[in-house]
Amino acid sequence: MAAAKKSGGGEMTVVRGLDVARYMGRWYEIASFPSFFQPRDGRDTRATYKLLEDGATVHVLNETWSKGKRDYIEGTAYKADPSSDEAKLKVKFYLPPFLPIIPVVGDYWVLYVDDDYQYALVGEPRRKNLWILCRKTSIEEEVYNQLVERAKEEGYDVSKLHRTPQQDPPPESDAAPTDTKGVWWFKSLFGK
Repeated sequence: MAAAKKSGGGEMTVVRGLDVARYMGRWYEIASFPSFFQPRDGRDTRATYKLLEDGATVHVLNETWSKGKRDYIEGTAYKADPSSDEAKLKVKFYLPPFLPIIPVVGDYWVLYVDDDYQYALVGEPRRKNLWILCRKTSIEEEVYNQLVERAKEEGYDVSKLHRTPQQDPPPESDAAPTDTKGVWWFKSLFGK
């Protein structure tokens, strides 16, 4: 059922009762809002989530490939309000990645996840960042279009969405030289 159209300032519908354990694992970025700081030729972008022993903190590994090099940054995610059943998370990365001294925190709101936890739509309250994620490197066009429509209903300017090139099979993390700067990740995530 389609939700009412929301203006840029209206409250977004966020997933309630997210099964965090089922959400863990690898997600491939199918599309996102590009950032000025993100490599224009970035491809095979993905996120891998792992629940830590405390059962409340998630280890986050974001990776992308650019000019034959693997860029990555690691951080953590946790519920913004532990008493709420809304899937409003905070993500924290330390800068610079190779000398972690400055924490940078951003919002990660799960706006939609299907019953099988195969597709997800993720945004944040300012509507400046949006991600369409999938467990596979490709997504059925019909499902993609449904997620785009849902984002539009939540007040996002979906004309900014950019499809992320993905190889199948995806590259292995250790199969390319690594660029450890990771600068574009936090700048694109938090609009800095």
